[in-house]
Amino acid sequence: MQLKPIGIIHSPWTEAEGTPIQPAVARGVEGEVEVFPEFAGGLQDLEGLERIWLLYWFHRAAPARLKVVPFLDDTERGVFATRAPCRPNPIGLSSVRLRGRRGNFLLIAELDIIEGTPLLDIKPYAPWFDHFPARVPDWMEKAWAGPKVKVADTRFTIPEKK
Repeated sequence: MQLKPIGIIHSPWTEAEGTPIQPAVARGVEGEVEVFPEFAGGLQDLEGLERIWLLYWFHRAAPARLKVVPFLDDTERGVFATRAPCRPNPIGLSSVRLRGRRGNFLLIAELDIIEGTPLLDIKPYAPWFDHFPARVPDWMEKAWAGPKVKVADTRFTIPEKK
C-alpha cells in the first residue's frame, strides 16, 4: 500500500499544544489547503459545498499506542475508542468549513490541524450521509460536557525536528 500526499495544510497552529481538539471548538480559526498542481483538476465542483472532510497524516504523532488517556479524560482507553493521533496508521479526519477557492488553494475555517500536515484526500461533507444521531458511552459524554479546556497538549506528539 502506498499513500501519496495530494497537498499540504496551512494553519496558524505550529505546535499541537493549544490546538483545538476538534473543528467544533475551532470557531474563527482559518487556514488554507494547498492542493498540489497535479491534483488541482480534482477541485472542480467544490464550489457550493459548505463543509468538506480532510483526511491527513498525523506527521507529528508519537509512536502508535493501543491504550491512551484521551484529551478531556483521565482514564486509559483503547486507542480505537478515541481520536488520539498516535494510532497504528496515523490518519486524521476533520470536517472543516469551506470558505472559498483560489486556484489550487482552498480557504477553510474551523481548523484543528497543525501547519505543514500532509493532506491525503478531500471528500464532500453531505449532511444526509454524514450525520447520524448516535449514542456514545457515558465516559465520552461526561468528558465532552465537562468544563475542561478543549485544546491539545503534548501527550501525543513528538517534537518538531529543527
